[in-house]
Amino acid sequence: MTRSDQTTSTKPVWFITGCSTGFGRELAKLVLDRGYRGVVTARDPAKVEDIASGRSDRTLVLELDVTDPVEVDAAARSAVKHFGRIDVLVNNAGIGYFGAVEESDEAEVRRMFEINFFGLSRMTRAVLPTMRKQRSGHIVNISSIGGLRSFPTLAYYHATKYAVEGFSESLALEVAPLGIKVTIVEPSGFRTDWAGRSANESKARIADYAATAGQNLENIRGYSGKQPGDPVRAAAAIIAAVESPNPPLRLLLGKAALKGARGKLEMLKKDFDAWEKTTVEADFPDA
Repeated sequence: MTRSDQTTSTKPVWFITGCSTGFGRELAKLVLDRGYRGVVTARDPAKVEDIASGRSDRTLVLELDVTDPVEVDAAARSAVKHFGRIDVLVNNAGIGYFGAVEESDEAEVRRMFEINFFGLSRMTRAVLPTMRKQRSGHIVNISSIGGLRSFPTLAYYHATKYAVEGFSESLALEVAPLGIKVTIVEPSGFRTDWAGRSANESKARIADYAATAGQNLENIRGYSGKQPGDPVRAAAAIIAAVESPNPPLRLLLGKAALKGARGKLEMLKKDFDAWEKTTVEADFPDA
């Protein structure tokens, strides 16, 4: 296929970050299996070359570290130059970090924010001019059930995902009139490498947090590789949402995500209702 054929093809172009493992890898494979064109990215392109094998006519493999502004801008330009457009951006690149608030290392926390939030923001900003020009596009931001509710040992991870949630809600309102859609994906436990080698943990241990942060850290590590979530099924669900004429702003993935989200709603309602009188009396009496 020539470059001209690629740019005139009607098949949408997916741009996916963090394709070397987990959701990104399975999504990239399934997107290409279904005949879409794809920009497959990773910090080490050698780890995703196999995804493009046999379908290089529809695939562009790029080196991309989302914390590097130069690489982000170059990747967005390369995708448009190669395919002529970007229809779906999936901000998947992300890491975890475990530790009680008091135990956590600030450098590790800042690194996680650079990847999970600022990298996602940077990639979105790089692609938006193309989508605005097209008056079409879909931005899929991979968050977590941890973007809706919180647990001990994950405070800073939650903070990155809560940031993604707020960012994505505002973005959706800004770009809807331009024909651009936004979906926030909120998985629960899936058999990816999130709880394995890709997540660091605090080196410090404070005994007073052993029963809360410490216990949950042990649970998470022990659960790694045994989670009920299937990344292949998750990838199919993401594609289904993008293909839908009315995609959701939020897409929960996994039974535990649904249970957790409903539990958060109940928790919020309980406080809101119990403190309603105090809440409304905070206004000026004639307001």
